[in-house]
Amino acid sequence: MNNLFPVFLKLEHLHSLIVGGGYVAHEKLTAILANSPQSRITLVAPEIRESIREIALENPRLTLENRDFAPEDLEEKDLIFVATNVPELNRAIKALASERHLLVNVADTPDQCDFYLSSVVQKGNLKLGISTNGLSPTLAKRLREVLSDAIPDNLETAMHQLNELRNYLKGDFARKVDELNALTESLVRKRGKG
Repeated sequence: MNNLFPVFLKLEHLHSLIVGGGYVAHEKLTAILANSPQSRITLVAPEIRESIREIALENPRLTLENRDFAPEDLEEKDLIFVATNVPELNRAIKALASERHLLVNVADTPDQCDFYLSSVVQKGNLKLGISTNGLSPTLAKRLREVLSDAIPDNLETAMHQLNELRNYLKGDFARKVDELNALTESLVRKRGKG
């Protein structure tokens, strides 16, 4: 049973820390920036891949600290992404962050994570997060590919039109929802007949 609570964060209002400078850190960094380009991120590692340095040149909200992690790096941070290849260091960072009530994602170690990054499908303003509860990122990736192909690109137009309609409708929230449900139900019935 997947008991995870799905949530979408406004990372541009938070300060994230990535510990690690290798391939996995690059993967976390690109996932964050692909979904929240205005994220404020500090990355700390004694060795930093050239691909990460190139991203930093394009992103003034990304700060690189080319050195070992220090406990002080957790100060004034909101989310912690641990992506080193030293399991003992990962566990130590997780423990320090937990003492400070910070949420931590330790790469490839589900039992050390407070949250997981989902596989994301995005079509304009529609964003779907897919979770396998840490069991199979590969399955989540494959589902993302299927859904990306299945969801039409012009869905953005329908969302804007429904938003305009919602703003046009009079009455309280419950009445607006009832009217929108009635209108969209007819669309589903028409599609089923075609």
